[in-house]
Amino acid sequence: MDDQQLLRYSRHILLPEIDILGQEKLTQSSVFILGAGGLGSPAALYLAASGIGRLIICDYDRVDLTNLQRQILHDTASIGKLKTDSARNTLQRINPEIEIISLAEHATTDLFNSEIGSVNIVIDASDNFPVRHMLNQACLNHRKPLISGAAVRFTGQVAVFDLRQNTSPCYHCLFPDSGDSDDPGCAVMGVFSPLTGIIGCIQAAETIKVLLGIGETLHGRLLLLDGLTMRWRSLRLSKDPQCPACGSAH
Repeated sequence: MDDQQLLRYSRHILLPEIDILGQEKLTQSSVFILGAGGLGSPAALYLAASGIGRLIICDYDRVDLTNLQRQILHDTASIGKLKTDSARNTLQRINPEIEIISLAEHATTDLFNSEIGSVNIVIDASDNFPVRHMLNQACLNHRKPLISGAAVRFTGQVAVFDLRQNTSPCYHCLFPDSGDSDDPGCAVMGVFSPLTGIIGCIQAAETIKVLLGIGETLHGRLLLLDGLTMRWRSLRLSKDPQCPACGSAH
């Protein structure tokens, strides 16, 4: 790293768990983020600021006035623009040294399989179950860690599925695919603005911890937050041997 990078990342480098070697690993890492909305915004902001070398952001939507209450990658001047373009502009202002790849495309199996093989880790910041299951399967196919988050009303949740490990549960183990695509999200139910920031920041933190192999991650745990009471719950997750996505019969 040059002198400017040593200064930019000095507060990370001061941490013995990260140090120069860890920061260099971050600058050489790549992360795929599905969704540039309420969760993807804080996750991408902190990963960009932390020096993740390559961020791939996938979202086909455009910025709407209703997004601005919580989607902090975007501002009023971004209304009508592709979220991926708005995200890239914001992130490049924060850290011009990193590579931002914008994918303004609908989520498909082919898209996931073509992109996920080349990254180190995947963040699910999407908002519908069929896409989440599609992403989970792609991460299983490529054995990539999946950092999953969700927020609706005042309830948030986050989990890590380290699919590099054969014993890891997957997203399907936790939320079996019923085939029902009805998924009332924040457009119908509403969402507490700071909640998306809390969950998205946890996703960023877990991403960095998994990349560096430090601390204790949320692998095998589901963390639940009640935003009204600020009470946390942590539930243990186990692999479902009958899971059609990752089980022994698969």
